[in-house]
Amino acid sequence: MTLTAMLAILGGLVLAAVIAHGAWTARKAGPRRADPPQEPGLGERQEPGLGEARAAVGEPFAEDPGMADTVPMPGRHPLPRKPSARIDALIDAIATVTVELPVSGEMALSHLPGSRRAGTKPFHIEGLNAETGDWELPAPGQRYSEFQAGVQMANRSGALNEIEYSEFLQKVQGFADGITGFLQAPDMLDVVSRARELDQFASEHDAQLAVVLRAKTAAWTLGYVQQMALRHGFVPGAIPGRLVLPAAEEGAPPVLLLSFEPQAALAEDPAASSLRELTLSLDVPQTPESLEPFAAWQECARQLSRDFEADVCDDRGQVLPLVAFQHIGQELSTLYKALASRDLAAGSLAARRLFS
Repeated sequence: MTLTAMLAILGGLVLAAVIAHGAWTARKAGPRRADPPQEPGLGERQEPGLGEARAAVGEPFAEDPGMADTVPMPGRHPLPRKPSARIDALIDAIATVTVELPVSGEMALSHLPGSRRAGTKPFHIEGLNAETGDWELPAPGQRYSEFQAGVQMANRSGALNEIEYSEFLQKVQGFADGITGFLQAPDMLDVVSRARELDQFASEHDAQLAVVLRAKTAAWTLGYVQQMALRHGFVPGAIPGRLVLPAAEEGAPPVLLLSFEPQAALAEDPAASSLRELTLSLDVPQTPESLEPFAAWQECARQLSRDFEADVCDDRGQVLPLVAFQHIGQELSTLYKALASRDLAAGSLAARRLFS
């Protein structure tokens, strides 16, 4: 090989090296690019696929937009709401307060109105517990996603009127403003109309039975009355001049009430007081029919009249014959059925609230 040919070959190699070095330098200086896909070989690391990525993240996600309606997302499905133990659409006008974000119990408590009464009608404000789904009175340490307020439409003071409903709305609006909520309430005319209809039904189906035990001979001292009543299960009531026969159910209203002149109950010397009349009463809607309160009232009247040596009289002082009790019992049977047909069975919480 001649010297000229060798120099030509050597020059070509040098030129190729320069070109290759320039290309490598240009690639290194340019933007980084993804490596081309390669089939994994033995001993090579394989990137996780879709299923493995889902398992690694630990949260469900949709593979395409259509899956968003079928795959459960955290917090998407709220807990089922449980019925309230205090607010009942049967006897309450209900307003709702919605909030954008859950409200703490501390904030809710700080904005509750000072009085939960509108005129003669009580009302409650409850929060929907974001953790349990319970409607409850706001409490510290809890969070609430919604609120509701219910004002009683009727009680023994009469039907809810326009002034009382306006007072209720004003107080609930103040609460809503305090927690940055939005109040929605039923129309006033509709509420007042419902209240009057409920009050009409209640007035037609209310029953408070009472008999007077009138001394036949000697009067009784306060100490004697208390002693004898205690033998029949009566205990002192919260109001002077009242003895009550407690219900077996804790927190339930008393079954029977034995009352007398309050001034005698306040006497400094119980032995110096003088009583000639006692009133034994039964508030029919307050006690379930299954407990047979009428039979208990009738039997208690018979026993007390015997032990006190008293006549059983009506409120006009007329002695009551046994047939009078039979007639009352028949009327009560009809009354119980009418209350139950309206979902206001005697002794139910709604009936106790309505007839109060």
